[in-house]
Amino acid sequence: MADDDKSASPGGARLFRHTLVVMAGVAAGLITWQLSHLLLLLFASVLAALMFHDFAAALQRWLKLPFGIALTLAVILPLIVIIVIFGLFGNLMVGQFTALTQQFPAALASARTWLRTTEIGREVINGLDGYAPEVGTVVGIVRATLANLGTGVSELAIVLVGGVYLGAQPGLYANGIINAAVGAGFPRTREVADRLHNALIAWLKGQAVGMAFVAVGTSIGLSIVGLPSAVAIGLVAGLCEFVPYLGVILVSVPSVIIGFSMGVQTGIFTIIALVVVQQLQGNVVTPMAQGKFADLPPALTIFSLIAFAVLLGPLGIILAVPMTVVGMVLVRVAMEARVPSGSVPPAAGRR
Repeated sequence: MADDDKSASPGGARLFRHTLVVMAGVAAGLITWQLSHLLLLLFASVLAALMFHDFAAALQRWLKLPFGIALTLAVILPLIVIIVIFGLFGNLMVGQFTALTQQFPAALASARTWLRTTEIGREVINGLDGYAPEVGTVVGIVRATLANLGTGVSELAIVLVGGVYLGAQPGLYANGIINAAVGAGFPRTREVADRLHNALIAWLKGQAVGMAFVAVGTSIGLSIVGLPSAVAIGLVAGLCEFVPYLGVILVSVPSVIIGFSMGVQTGIFTIIALVVVQQLQGNVVTPMAQGKFADLPPALTIFSLIAFAVLLGPLGIILAVPMTVVGMVLVRVAMEARVPSGSVPPAAGRR
């Protein structure tokens, strides 16, 4: 019996240790889930820090300034540009948005009248009327949106302040995390961090060029078509393009309704203008801007947006694509780590 107890005790100890490891993993997962919103804000602050720091580094190279002054300019100059733009075109934008708001109900009524002239159009209207929300539901949505607006502004301020602090001393935070990870047995942490930095910077540059192109292209295209409030629609499309496919969805519906209210030909040309801008942005402008860092596959982008929207809400939608970029880099690193030394991974083989 004594021999059985001695032989059983090591197995029991191993089982106990494995149980503790599993419980610790579950606890860590639960804590991470509870802190998911805070982690999203931290990730957004890191993105802001990357933009501030790299812009400051560029100013330091071009103007031969100390880094502190360059970082201050990197934060202040974009704010000044935004203030100047809104100061110069603020009245125009307000007027155009006001006109758009006033024209939209009439345009919607005209579109409904035009749809009722066909059998298919009448079926579409009847189907949409069945899903039309009640007045109380609309009021509740408006109240919730206004209540969340203050929270959104506060979180934006947190992200900007956090980005400034992280961008001012990136080595202090990055080196601490890297050294801790290397000491814990992850020797490639610095290499992975560099690859993540390069991937995110390439994506941010591509997004900046794509947003500018969508704003300018949409404004010009809708102006040629003859749509009112073309500049306002273009600015909204450019801002929303930070989240792929969101800008085209939010802009297409009111633009097409207004276009068809002005005539069938105008509506068709509106659709053509929006499609041309989106195709040029997605297939020409953004890939060229991103350089060697390939654009995310469209299917992966769409499903990542859906997944992060379901799991993490609105902030997850905004950060879905850069988090997917991070995930792709980590997957590539994990795949390379499984390849035996001396061999070339299939994905790395190039002519």
